[in-house]
Amino acid sequence: MKRNFAKAFALFAAVLMLSATVLETSAHARAAGGRSIGSRGSRSYSTPGTTYRQSTPYQQSAPSPMGQPQMQQPSAGGGFLRSMAGGIAGGLLGGMLFRGLAGAGGAGYGGGGIGLFEIILLAGIGYMIYRMVRRKRGNTPLQSVSTGYGSQGYDGYQQQSIPASYRVEEPVGGDLHAGLSHLRQMDPGFDEGRFKDQVMDNFFRIQGGWMNRDLQALSPLLTPEMQGVFREDIERLLREGRVNRLENIAVRSVELAEVWQEAGQDYVTALIYANLLDYTTDERGTVLEGSKTEPVKFEEYWTFTRPVGNNPWRLTAINQKG
Repeated sequence: MKRNFAKAFALFAAVLMLSATVLETSAHARAAGGRSIGSRGSRSYSTPGTTYRQSTPYQQSAPSPMGQPQMQQPSAGGGFLRSMAGGIAGGLLGGMLFRGLAGAGGAGYGGGGIGLFEIILLAGIGYMIYRMVRRKRGNTPLQSVSTGYGSQGYDGYQQQSIPASYRVEEPVGGDLHAGLSHLRQMDPGFDEGRFKDQVMDNFFRIQGGWMNRDLQALSPLLTPEMQGVFREDIERLLREGRVNRLENIAVRSVELAEVWQEAGQDYVTALIYANLLDYTTDERGTVLEGSKTEPVKFEEYWTFTRPVGNNPWRLTAINQKG
């Protein structure tokens, strides 16, 4: 009886270990949780910092039903790896479970149940798959997150939907300077230095609103799509009774990476290099994740947009630097 219970417990522990490594986690760390979110118009599927131009005529795609959210483009690599993980895990677990039941059911099958070798093997395969998934996620470009709010957002802010056929393909030199020139045609007073200062100010304000779980403070700084993403994350933190604490934030540099216009919108992507103390506690202050003493350094692309002209900027995307 005790032997069968030990076998069942070992099998259950192996399943939990594999699930913890293969499934994608949603750990909260700073604003956006250290992941890529939002959209960058027609450049949503290109790597920030690379310049592009439209090489084919604009083609109008078939309109989607009013108010129906656009489907997020799936990641083929992640799906393949998860399917492979499921197949491997299912085969190993099924074989071990069969042998375990055979060993418990009678000597006719000659099974001895799972042993330490099988558990170690399963854990090793799970870790290998976990590393493959993490590597694939790190190389995945920014994905557009559909929130279902439609093109009409909060406070009357509108951001036009870009048809999928309006793609950017060919690199072209001097795109950053050309983009700044086009932007200044509608906003002659635009100053790159002042914009960098504004990016830094908004970075601090957004991190502060995120830490305080205050969507009302964040809303004027975000596009409707980003408001939807932040709302889901903040509501999850509140449900779990967690607080993502950010301290000693220092922005080391802010550099413009891309500037362009499309569909009546200005877009500017800035590369932010910063470090901070980033840890998560419960409501009583007990540290659950992260460190209160070890600072975290990171580089992220933050993309801001506005209607063309001298209008307020709003954050439309955060992309991790690969």
